Amino acid sequence: MRTQVVRFSVASHAAWAPGLTTADLWRLWAAAPYPIAAGAEPGVKAMPPMLRRRAGLLGKMALEVAYECLDGRSDVPTVFCSRHGEVGRALDLLSDLARGEALSPTAFGMAVHNASAGLFTIARADRAYHIALAAGAATVEHAVIEACGLLADGAPAVLLVACDCALPELLAPYADADEQPHAWAWLMTAAGNADADAGTAADKIALSWSADDGQSAATPGSLDVLAFQLSGARAMERVAARRRWRWSRDA
Repeated sequence: MRTQVVRFSVASHAAWAPGLTTADLWRLWAAAPYPIAAGAEPGVKAMPPMLRRRAGLLGKMALEVAYECLDGRSDVPTVFCSRHGEVGRALDLLSDLARGEALSPTAFGMAVHNASAGLFTIARADRAYHIALAAGAATVEHAVIEACGLLADGAPAVLLVACDCALPELLAPYADADEQPHAWAWLMTAAGNADADAGTAADKIALSWSADDGQSAATPGSLDVLAFQLSGARAMERVAARRRWRWSRDA
């Protein structure tokens, strides 16, 4: 059985979810993860109000952690990933179509998968490369592989942003995982590197994968990965998209 692997370092990170707004709260959650309920939205105070108010909960969570993790850096390639994206907005648009109503151009523009990435680059006047990915139950793994490809091509650092929300009620019967509102970001560098501005050693992580037709996990992949990273665990495995994904800390 062939196993493939990528390696990288996490120079800095940030996370936000309703009720989980500090590093201490996130560490407690990672020690014993529990379901995250809907609640207040983040302030995203770093973004100009005219742009900020276009974003919904999903976008604001993604933007909040992106700003915090970059901490003023510019010209950093960014990989945004979300399994479902702005599915609530898309469902509202489809409902309008079914009723024969005209669609709002603004609502449509904010329903596309790269809407948050677009707002982020516009607000910061930053022309760095960015991409938005969705890859089913293995979305976060494929986003990491994409980010590692950018590092291999010579990028000094890559910002990875993962986010998702609970599915709308109409789609809930089709859910195969307990989706919860959350977002997190990693500033990724090449394996073994530390971020000079952070002043601390980077968290060295390896992701390997091989074929596996087993049943996928019931918890969202991005939350499983976040719990692994925050808890300091040596390794974590999960099955998704006909692959067994093994996350581990490199010595």
